Amino acid sequence: MHRGHASFRHTLLVGLLLSASVGVAVAQNQQLKVYQNYDFQAGEKILFDDDFKSDKDGEFPAHWKLEAGQAVLNKIEGENAFFLIDGNYARVSPRMKTASYLGNAFTLEFDAYFKSGSYGPGVFLKTTDDAEAIINLSNSSVSITGLSTDLSKDYAESISQDFDNKWHHAAIAVKDKQIKVYVDQLRALVMPDCECTFKTLALGGIASEEGPLIFKNVRLAEGGGMNMLSKLTTDGRIVTHGILFDTGKAVIKPQSMGVINAIAKLLKENPEVKLEIDGHTDTDGNAQLNSKLSQDRADAVKNQLVSMGIDAGRLTTKGFGPTKPIDNNTTPEGKANNRRVEFVKVS
Repeated sequence: MHRGHASFRHTLLVGLLLSASVGVAVAQNQQLKVYQNYDFQAGEKILFDDDFKSDKDGEFPAHWKLEAGQAVLNKIEGENAFFLIDGNYARVSPRMKTASYLGNAFTLEFDAYFKSGSYGPGVFLKTTDDAEAIINLSNSSVSITGLSTDLSKDYAESISQDFDNKWHHAAIAVKDKQIKVYVDQLRALVMPDCECTFKTLALGGIASEEGPLIFKNVRLAEGGGMNMLSKLTTDGRIVTHGILFDTGKAVIKPQSMGVINAIAKLLKENPEVKLEIDGHTDTDGNAQLNSKLSQDRADAVKNQLVSMGIDAGRLTTKGFGPTKPIDNNTTPEGKANNRRVEFVKVS
């Protein structure tokens, strides 16, 4: 092969790779902009976390209990997901160490795949007096039933179009008897006062093999909606578990914008505040690679804040990898607590 041909091929390959990289960055920026008004903030302590990656395809996942119907782990788009395949209602619940674990404030997040012709997933919330509220998500609306007042609301047109046969992110925040339900970037429904306190939860609904309920990336956390300025003033740092990334990458997931928007607001309203952004990982994988990954993720958060109008001179970054755990690295929820972003006040 002539050197000229080899050089041309190399230049062409580099150009294609750069174009692909730019294309990914543009697509991510567009996704993050869609979430520019998102205000959901995950709880401060992870109680349960399951992405089903440690379970085998075709088996029942180890961290769940079957309450009714039939369910199995299957692959969709190359990733493990929980399929509820029979029941009216099919129900599964997380294996927890205590009989009552929800408390006054908690958040629940999961990704759901809405197969065309299927019913949507429901979240069954058991109250302390053994009543049950059902938060049901469909491809066009969200409802809360089973309490003294039932509520229902259609999605905004911005997310209801072309809804089927895609993954959607669901998030529920309960605090001081108020329930907020989010679907993708939309705050879909708010119940100001449910007049009850919840103790346990389950996921389920009407399911069949032709119309399964499909979900993954389930995360339950204690707390939610912290006063960030008060936390920063009192503790000198804000510990967050709501900034999420693609596995093994420094690509910010859109649902992270709830926390990032709150941090940006804090910085804009308090121009004297400077922050160090710290990235932390669990111990899975290579420690050196995790250290670099945590640095890259901290840098990604800084870059996002700068793109939102925050002066770069007010932000520094550090990546600590797995060297500063705040929980064990032997359980899924312990690892999830260790995977975090912290914002530390700089004097």
